[in-house]
Amino acid sequence: MATCPFAAGTRGLDEPAPVRAEMRAAGPVVRAEAPAGGPVWIVTDPDLARAVLADPKVSKDTALAPRTWGRWTAGLEPSAAEQPALTTLEGQAHARLRRAHAPLLGAKRMTASYPRMVAIARDLLAPIAGEPVDLMADFSTRYPLTVLCELLGVPLDGVDTAMTACRGMHSQDQSEVAAAMSAFTELATAALNGGAGIATELAARMPGDTSREDLHYQIFALLFAGQLTTDPALGFLVARLLGDPGSLAAPGSSTAVDEAAVGEVLRLHPPAPFTLWRFTTTEIELAGIRLPAGAPLLIDIEGVNAVTAPGGQDLAFGAGPHYCIGAQLARHELCALAEVLRTRYPAARLTVPYADLRRIEPGGILGSRLAALPVVLR
Repeated sequence: MATCPFAAGTRGLDEPAPVRAEMRAAGPVVRAEAPAGGPVWIVTDPDLARAVLADPKVSKDTALAPRTWGRWTAGLEPSAAEQPALTTLEGQAHARLRRAHAPLLGAKRMTASYPRMVAIARDLLAPIAGEPVDLMADFSTRYPLTVLCELLGVPLDGVDTAMTACRGMHSQDQSEVAAAMSAFTELATAALNGGAGIATELAARMPGDTSREDLHYQIFALLFAGQLTTDPALGFLVARLLGDPGSLAAPGSSTAVDEAAVGEVLRLHPPAPFTLWRFTTTEIELAGIRLPAGAPLLIDIEGVNAVTAPGGQDLAFGAGPHYCIGAQLARHELCALAEVLRTRYPAARLTVPYADLRRIEPGGILGSRLAALPVVLR
C-alpha cells in the first residue's frame, strides 16, 4: 500500500476515502503495515470477504495475534481464554454464548421495544427543540445508552455514568480505561440486582459455569458496543435526513422509507470501516496468496459496502457466525429516531451547509463520526 489505510484524519461527510479505491485497485487481498507493526492482509473483494467471515480456519481469538503486538497498541480484546466473549470465542463455545443472547436482542424482542425507543428519542429531543444544538455533543451518545440501560435494567440515573465510562474507554491513559471498566461493573451489578431488564434474563440463560465476573463482562460488552455502533450512525442518519438533497426520507414519508434510509446510511457509513482483528489458524490460500498461520486479517467493510448496490447484502454488521448480535437493536433505534424527526420535527434543519459537515477518523480500525451536527428542531 502506498497509503496507510489506518491513518487518522478528517474528510467531508460524503467525501470518498481515496485509500478505499487504492485498495480495490490493488487486488482482492492487499498487504499493508499493521498499526502495531508487521504485515496485515486486507480483503477487498465482496465474495471473498463473505467467504473469509464464514471460514473456520480464520479466528477472532486474540491469543493468535503476533507476539510482537502490544495489546494496547494493537487495540486487542482479552483472549477467549482470558475472558469469554461473543467477539473472541469460536465454535461450540461461541454458539452457546450466542444462543444465550440471541432471543433477547432478536427482531421480535426489538420490535416489541420499538415504541419505547420512539418515546425515549421524543423525550430526549423535546428539551432541546427550537434552539441551535449540536447533536453529537450529547444526544448521539445519550440516546442509545438510555435505550440500552432501560433494556438491560440499569436504573436511568446510571446513564450519565455509562456515558462517562464509554468515553473513558477511548482514553490513552490506562488508568482512565480501568476506571471506566469499574464503572461498567457497577452498572452491570445494578442491572442484575434490579431484575427488571434483559440482564437478569441473560444471567438465567448463560452456561452453568458462568462466573459473576463473566456475566458482568457480557453486560459491559452490550453497553459499550451498543453505544459504539449507534452513536456515529445516528449522526450520519440525521445529517442525511435533514441536509442531503437526495435523501430518501423526506418529511411525511412512510416507515418503510425510514427503514430504507437507515439501511442506506449503514451501507455508506458503516459503524466500523474494518472488521475486528482476525487471524489464520493454519496456512491458507486467499486469491492465490499463501498466508501463514497466525496472519492478521481484516475485511474492508467500508470498501465492500461502497460497491454493494443499495438494498443489497452489505457488511455493515458483518456476516457469518459472528454477525453482530445487536444489529436489530441498532436498526430499530435508528428507525425510531427517523420516525420522531419525520413526525414531530418536519421543519428541522441543519444550521450549516450539508457540504460543510466533517467526519473525524481516529485511525486504526476504529470507525469515524461527525465532528459536529448543528441543527434546529422544529
